[in-house]
Amino acid sequence: MLTELCQDLRNWFDRERYFGTFEIRGGVISGPGSLLDGQYYRIVGSIFNDGVHKYGDVKDLLTDETFDGAVWALAIPKAVIELAAEIAAWRARYEAADSPAMSPFMSESFGGYSYTKGSALTSKNTTGGTNWQATFANRLNAWRKL
Repeated sequence: MLTELCQDLRNWFDRERYFGTFEIRGGVISGPGSLLDGQYYRIVGSIFNDGVHKYGDVKDLLTDETFDGAVWALAIPKAVIELAAEIAAWRARYEAADSPAMSPFMSESFGGYSYTKGSALTSKNTTGGTNWQATFANRLNAWRKL
């Protein structure tokens, strides 16, 4: 979720960028500079591992490969990480296949019953949306880069 969130924000919270040839063996990257345990980093230019990862996280093992690219040391604020967790929970609830939000119909009526879904495009596109970007827009805007 952090990769998608940072991409949407156009903000990777990067502090240092390392360029060169990197090797991933046993699910762990070697040689990306001075990453600390628990620090987030971004891989760019990999075939299998592009995206945001957490250094030292055994649940986030990488696919073994050698690649020419970049590793960015990130400093993602705790508030953004917590927001990403909230968005992931929202998506699990509202973007599931059995969620009414996933219905292909914007409105429907039958037997005296009718409904109309909210639109993701309000006048300021900040509330009432049907996707996570619109639903969380007010909170995301503080971190967004133009």
